Amino acid sequence: MSFSEKMRLGILVSHPIQYYTPLFRRLAQELDLTVFYAMRQTGQGQAAAGFGVAFDWDIDLLSGYPSHFLANRSKRPGTDHFRGCDTPEIAQFIRNPQSLIHPPPLNPNPNPNPQSFILDPSSTLPAQSITLDPSSSFDAFLVIGWFLQSHWQAIRACQRHGVPVFVRGDSQLLTPRSRLKQLAKKFLYRWMVRQFNGYLVVGQRARQYLLHYGAEPQRMFLSPHFVDNDWFAAKAAEGRRQKAVSRKQWNIPEDALCVLFCGKFIAKKRPMDLIAAARLLLQQKAPGSTLPKIHLLFVGSGELGAEMRSACHVVFDAEGAGSQFPTAQSSDLCPPGSASRPSPSSFIRSPSSLEETPSSSSPAASFAGFKNQTELPACYAAADLLVLPSVSETWGLSVNEGMACGLPAIVSDAVGCAPDLIEPGVTGETYPCGDVAALAEAIVRFAPRLGREATTAALQRKLESYSVEVATRGIISAVTAAREGRLGR
Repeated sequence: MSFSEKMRLGILVSHPIQYYTPLFRRLAQELDLTVFYAMRQTGQGQAAAGFGVAFDWDIDLLSGYPSHFLANRSKRPGTDHFRGCDTPEIAQFIRNPQSLIHPPPLNPNPNPNPQSFILDPSSTLPAQSITLDPSSSFDAFLVIGWFLQSHWQAIRACQRHGVPVFVRGDSQLLTPRSRLKQLAKKFLYRWMVRQFNGYLVVGQRARQYLLHYGAEPQRMFLSPHFVDNDWFAAKAAEGRRQKAVSRKQWNIPEDALCVLFCGKFIAKKRPMDLIAAARLLLQQKAPGSTLPKIHLLFVGSGELGAEMRSACHVVFDAEGAGSQFPTAQSSDLCPPGSASRPSPSSFIRSPSSLEETPSSSSPAASFAGFKNQTELPACYAAADLLVLPSVSETWGLSVNEGMACGLPAIVSDAVGCAPDLIEPGVTGETYPCGDVAALAEAIVRFAPRLGREATTAALQRKLESYSVEVATRGIISAVTAAREGRLGR
């Protein structure tokens, strides 16, 4: 193959994921790319994955790059267990890329209705043949994760046919594991890591994880996690022009400090910690302090929804009778129009216990319901601060989304993106996971920085290193190294 030709890369992903689409489109501009999907996710599958509602994404996930859906032979299809994706035909395509077929783009209309892009899992997409050089093969192959049987079918095929194989994942060592599981992984994962020619590293903790299991640093290429920063920023700018309207719709007072939780209402996300921290701020108000008016905005759904609502003073509920709640009024927790923010020590004290039932100290909260991708920027624009309290979070892309929309973030130290995206006192704060008092203090500590131009500028600077361009450059560097034979085995 002539080195003047585009390098050829194959990628295997479990199913279409909204965060990967911008990366695949950008890679397709630089490489001869083919993306393989192991299954089609259904609306019911999204609900089972923890979203709490059945839905299809309202954005186009497939146009702008070549893709192919593999035949999933699993008797119990899914992405949550090893045998949920069983696609032995990937070996055929790795051995002979000439046999590939691709569906035509789902976006023939330059100004389409986003609803036309919703994936219909029952449909059969028409396919068109492509002409390839019979002597060509993949210069490299990338698997996104290594959890599924499909991943290992691809890895083994690459090894049999001499195709360098890379992995890109976001596992971290802080994910809670039993001692027995840690011991088993110590030996198994060291073997698994050695099966790859190289590694696409999404952040600091992913790098530490790979090093822990024996990966060689010279085989690592930075390809950080990101979202479409420009798209979120532009949509958030539109949302801020309608901020007063959004807040009125959700019964959020204009002068409130609106703290956003955006994600699945499930145990590992620990949304109850945010409620407990807000309640603590109300309970522990010191005499004479001007406590900022805290209003919680919950975007999402899930199994903890009822428990969360019972712990709050709900003033709007998109999944209930939101119109029955009173219109947002100025709160007596902070004088109307007051812009002053107290120091943490003025009212934060370690709690001995928190009430378990709603009371006068239950925080005001609005439940906006599940929001699809195009609806999220308006939610970020309506808030002042994002909180992600998770105990198990390999990265936390909602933090990228929020920052792209100009929203600082407070995250637990268990959230994977913490060392990458959070500069304490600059782009947000980090606190020990599960420490409700520390979360409350972090909210108050960062409050004076909200809305400052310096904070907005710091968020923009941070995301320059977590963008589609940086992620693309890392992958191209890896494929180039593989093509030039610099990685070996």
